[in-house]
Amino acid sequence: MHKLTRADLLSLEIYAQQRGEFRAHVMAHKKQRTVHLGEHLTLIFEDRLSIQYQVQEMLRIERIFEADGIQDELDAYNPLIPDGSNLKATMLIEYADVEQRKRELVRLRHIEHAIALSVHGHAAVTAIADEDMERSNDEKTAAVHFLRFELSPAMIADWRAGAAVMLASTLPAMPVGTTLTPGQLRTLAADFA
Repeated sequence: MHKLTRADLLSLEIYAQQRGEFRAHVMAHKKQRTVHLGEHLTLIFEDRLSIQYQVQEMLRIERIFEADGIQDELDAYNPLIPDGSNLKATMLIEYADVEQRKRELVRLRHIEHAIALSVHGHAAVTAIADEDMERSNDEKTAAVHFLRFELSPAMIADWRAGAAVMLASTLPAMPVGTTLTPGQLRTLAADFA
């Protein structure tokens, strides 16, 4: 997928006018790209549109309109767009109760290094986590992580041919997994273009 440039972005004024419609479109788009691993792990597979929305929102919230500031946001978010041989996801660790979330983030330390994707007939690949900065420490993990799954050409070919694909946490403290639905398989296969 092509990276975003300033030419792909709307001005703050035009974005304000179109935000409601654009946001509704992106939320529907992201719903197709969201995978739940058990009750408390959610992976949102990012692509060019989801990242454009993130950049537009950051520009709006921070009131950034100068060229250097816009480029800084593009430089920060463009690495989250898939490169053709990989999938990139934002992983959320979700607990509604604040105290429970604090306890679980301690218990789930290093979970970001224990998320695996497997295409039937191939060895699983473990996500590469938080390449921009470490988000965990010796005591706990963070509630948000950025993951990259690198797939071989053979894995991609089998994915496109209809092979089953699973996502799993291999962390002993949270052994959960799920098989991607046919709709998820089709949607995410577009990231390999």
